Amino acid sequence: MKSVQLLTVTADEGEQRLDRWFKRRFPHVTQGAVEKMCRTGQVRVDGARAKASDRVAEGMEIRVPPLPDPDAPRPQASRVTKSDEQMIQDCVIYKDNDIIVLNKPAGLPSQGGSGQGERHVDGLTEALKFGYKERPKLVHRLDKDTSGVLVLARTDRVARALSESFRHRNTRKIYWALVAGVPSPKQGSIKYALMKAPGHGRGGEGEKMLCIHPAKGGDYPEAKRAQTDFFTLWFLGTRCAWMALSPITGRTHQLRAHMAELGHPIVGDGKYGGSSQENAGDGWGAQIGGEVSRKLHLHARSLTIEHPIRKELVTFTAPLPPHMAKTWKLLDWKEGDVPEDPFGAF
Repeated sequence: MKSVQLLTVTADEGEQRLDRWFKRRFPHVTQGAVEKMCRTGQVRVDGARAKASDRVAEGMEIRVPPLPDPDAPRPQASRVTKSDEQMIQDCVIYKDNDIIVLNKPAGLPSQGGSGQGERHVDGLTEALKFGYKERPKLVHRLDKDTSGVLVLARTDRVARALSESFRHRNTRKIYWALVAGVPSPKQGSIKYALMKAPGHGRGGEGEKMLCIHPAKGGDYPEAKRAQTDFFTLWFLGTRCAWMALSPITGRTHQLRAHMAELGHPIVGDGKYGGSSQENAGDGWGAQIGGEVSRKLHLHARSLTIEHPIRKELVTFTAPLPPHMAKTWKLLDWKEGDVPEDPFGAF
């Protein structure tokens, strides 16, 4: 296709993610290509920029840029090395006929994209077919430097069901984080809306999310509602705290931006202040010392969802990554000493 198209979402195409709609219409276009076209503004919904994860509804008009010829020879998929095959298979913490659950390592992107290179979970799924003809599909993502529970669907049908499950109230995500200082109060909800910072400056503008006070939401129509529940599991004097964080919404960098806004950035988070010597929240600086502050201390500890086929609630739990386990040992904290779900009565 050599020209721009304006296509209308039909009744049977509504209520699905934009990337799913795109794949049904243009199956020869890769997920990475869809992500890039959304990120660069080439794909638009009703004239506005959109993310691949945004949902489309009947009657919406989607701008589709010129696409490659579906009959043109496709480049051969990059081969997965033996070491990467073993690495990604070692990450599997659960597998059945419908889903695969990984404990994603910190430093490994979920998908390819700007600056992410070729090595990412989506690019390694060839090693996760386990006898199936098709590669498993990502249904959600974790930031590159965030470790923990990541679910893949083994069929298109399961991918659609999981996408619905992630929107359901029964879904609960619990992250563990090490933050600078100790929040007061020690539990509560953060309800700052989030919007993308303007510009593309050296200070990270355009790549960071800004927190907007709920009372000022009307002044920033582009800001999106966001809520994070937090619970302090353990703390070391006033120096740092072991936090459980549960994102009620799923905005970009939500946990990192919200904790920084409280004045308690996640340790090792250079983008939002966790690895700097300054902490406007309580003034003593965010670094703990040694190697601790060199890596992001944010881990997707557990995920509870409705199983896409059995329709029962299932919970998956991932052990801490090596750098966080080392920090926990340094601080004499043990995984089994805290409740897995401190939000049960929250």
